[in-house]
Amino acid sequence: MIESALHDRAGRRVTLRPVDDDNWRGVADVAPRDDQRVWVPALAARYLVLTMRSDVWTSLAVYADETVVGHVMWGVDDDGSRWIGGMVIDAAEQDRGVGRAAVRTLADWLAAQGAPVRLSYHPDNTPAAALYTSLGFHPTGAMDDDELIAELTPTHPA
Repeated sequence: MIESALHDRAGRRVTLRPVDDDNWRGVADVAPRDDQRVWVPALAARYLVLTMRSDVWTSLAVYADETVVGHVMWGVDDDGSRWIGGMVIDAAEQDRGVGRAAVRTLADWLAAQGAPVRLSYHPDNTPAAALYTSLGFHPTGAMDDDELIAELTPTHPA
């Protein structure tokens, strides 16, 4: 489990846990809002399949207290940098600070490993850009397909 002292706005503790026999169905059923499906799949199940078929990515269940509310994955690139990807917070759980707490928790854990932490997002996804910028990620100027690559600066706001 990856945990921090972070909570969502309802006071629930946000943790990241391995996907296992007890929670994979809950993770697979995580669905974003309809307007977000241009940037993420309709269900987090697609990310679970990707991580099962890849040596690069590892899926994590996002919990608010003891409830699965999302999915996020992380990986290590050839250059040793750590990547955050595949984040989906269930539509019913959005706008409560869960995504912010999940990204911050994972970014801090990855940064402690001593390598750059990166993620990417589509330039039209302004809510993602605002979230990541507020957490200390800054565009590098590089692109991955049609997405901007952003990297975490060494110090970022709480």
